[in-house]
Amino acid sequence: MATEGGENQTNFNKYACSCALIASIISIIFGYDTGVMSGAMIFIKEDLAISDVQVEVLAGILNICALVGSLAAGRTSDYIGRRYTIALASVIFLLGAILMGYAPNYTILVTGRCTAGVGMGFALMIAPVYSAEISSPSTRGLLTSLPELCISFGILLGYTSNYFFGKLTLRLGWRMMLGIAAIPSLALAFGILKMPESPRWLALEGRLRDARKILLLVSNSKEEAESRFQDIKVAAGIDANCIEDIVKPPSIHHGQGVWKELLIRPTPTVRWILVAAIGIHFFEHATGIEAVVLYSPRIFNKAGVTSKNKLLLATVGVGVTKTTFILIATFFLDRIGRRRLLLTSVGGMIVALTGLGFALTMVEQHSEEKLFWALCLSIVCTYTYVAFFSIGLGPITWVYSSEIFPLKLRAQGASIGVAVNRLMNATVSMSFISIYKAITIGGVFFMFAGVSVVAWWFFFFLLPETKGKSLEQIETLFSRNPKPKTEGIEIQPLSNNV
Repeated sequence: MATEGGENQTNFNKYACSCALIASIISIIFGYDTGVMSGAMIFIKEDLAISDVQVEVLAGILNICALVGSLAAGRTSDYIGRRYTIALASVIFLLGAILMGYAPNYTILVTGRCTAGVGMGFALMIAPVYSAEISSPSTRGLLTSLPELCISFGILLGYTSNYFFGKLTLRLGWRMMLGIAAIPSLALAFGILKMPESPRWLALEGRLRDARKILLLVSNSKEEAESRFQDIKVAAGIDANCIEDIVKPPSIHHGQGVWKELLIRPTPTVRWILVAAIGIHFFEHATGIEAVVLYSPRIFNKAGVTSKNKLLLATVGVGVTKTTFILIATFFLDRIGRRRLLLTSVGGMIVALTGLGFALTMVEQHSEEKLFWALCLSIVCTYTYVAFFSIGLGPITWVYSSEIFPLKLRAQGASIGVAVNRLMNATVSMSFISIYKAITIGGVFFMFAGVSVVAWWFFFFLLPETKGKSLEQIETLFSRNPKPKTEGIEIQPLSNNV
């Protein structure tokens, strides 16, 4: 049954899915690097004799550098294309993994972490954008959530690596944990070259024949491909009736004038989109997920788990929970919708964070005795929090922010969102230990619960549903006075503002 715009909702394009999956491998590498560091820090602190402040810097510096990488990635992908930007991210990751695996001292380790961080910034921005640009509206939620699923799978692999490599000698174990990420980085750098370029980027380059050829491969039918092709031409500022194979690229090209359209002279619609994208990225980490993923061994230790092996096994459980529920979410995003899942997710997070804060507070107030019920409640609430985060806020952040920007603003608009994401990630990861020492570890999670309440209201009022809409239709959802005649066509920034 065909829907508006010629979309066929009954078919599933395996080629588009394969492309999105390969592009998302870069996210597995990033997730691995994030997950493996949670356990590796236990061994690094002992081997290199570093302080808690140095541990916080090691944890957070990745995200500071990722902020720089994400801002550079938007402009880079407009110049060299989405595909080569993914390859570049792989090479940067490769260099970072080699440096961390070699690291004879703390300085080299931080240098490798910084290098990997730049690669991570590129990966976080480009993988969802590429997936969104090749997918049909009927499957965009699924395909665009693959990077977040792969991040979770990578985190699980990192936790598992902690457990097994932790059995090696102290000097060798953590270096193997960090250095082994170089292998998939190298493979992906070459494998990505066999993938097609984004048809929307090709249209911006004026390469219409190549764009149409790829659309025929990634669409469910020829009719759908033609419908998408017409909408993309209009969105790129090209006459919909143009039949040339190659045309002169549009006036806003390679990012010229984009920052002005986004930040200095945005239309009311673009301003709303920007606020929505920045807000969802801000709240993804302001609600505490990085504290749980990166410092789960410390949380479980505070709750009463003292054995190093049991700490790592409990942490593996966090990874299993995260991966499982994100996998479930990928199949519901295009059925239930982004908005309903998001509000349900944050509501569950509020309850779980409140329970976790209560349990950890009870443990601290009765430090002389072991409260088994509080230990169990802490573990259950941690897993519950991760489950609710993973079924909504986690994957939807990346799906939503990569699909709402207009075509010409998408790469650099998405890069702003990722920069905010990394800034908040760094803020939480570099301050968590200091904050819980100041207000207690239970107090930190009560704080995260309060932030989650604010997030719920933000999402309720400012994020409209995008399920089933083409990328060229979505902008009208953010217009307070959408005109019927523009439905299905992406409204572009005024050229006289460039």
